[in-house]
Amino acid sequence: MEELALGVALGFSAGISPGPLLALVLSGTLRGGLGVGLRVAAVPLLTDLPVIVLSVTVLAVLPERAIAAGGVLGGLFLVWLAVTTLREARTAEVPEAHDSTEARLRARRTLWQGALVNLLSPHPWMFWLTTGAPLLVAAWRDGPPGAGGFLFGFYGLLVGSKAALAVVVSRARHRISTRGYRMLLGGAGVLLLAASALLLAEFGSALMA
Repeated sequence: MEELALGVALGFSAGISPGPLLALVLSGTLRGGLGVGLRVAAVPLLTDLPVIVLSVTVLAVLPERAIAAGGVLGGLFLVWLAVTTLREARTAEVPEAHDSTEARLRARRTLWQGALVNLLSPHPWMFWLTTGAPLLVAAWRDGPPGAGGFLFGFYGLLVGSKAALAVVVSRARHRISTRGYRMLLGGAGVLLLAASALLLAEFGSALMA
């Protein structure tokens, strides 16, 4: 129960914290509806296994400059996503609630963008290297149920909190005007831009040092 409670606390904190993946959950929901937002919210379930394994076995022996380089690369990718989102917000129309080929392609593209953001962002790597991996190993030494409880609590709240926000945005998006929709989409773009600036400032200085 202790490991489960710890996983819940860490997962909830990570799930509601502003960041690139949360911004993609919100912008994806605004563009394509609840299904897109839920898929992006579940991205950590698809991408974090290699993050966990590599952070424990490989990343621990790499120099800090390698981590910084990954952060800069992730920041540049977010700049591209932010510019694309802000440009779309200038002329965007509230999406119709129908299952078109364009909507399916957009959902698939947003899902891949979320996966790339999560893999390129150094924050999941740093979390598992400095906090998650030691906790997981300690829980495993006490028994597999403890380690399983930690992972279940962490990912249940990490994904669940983002999914809940997607539901809220999805219910509100058909009640807003075109102007309101453009403002919300622009806000998601600004959030992506802020996240990219934080990554570039934080890891660019480390890379140049």
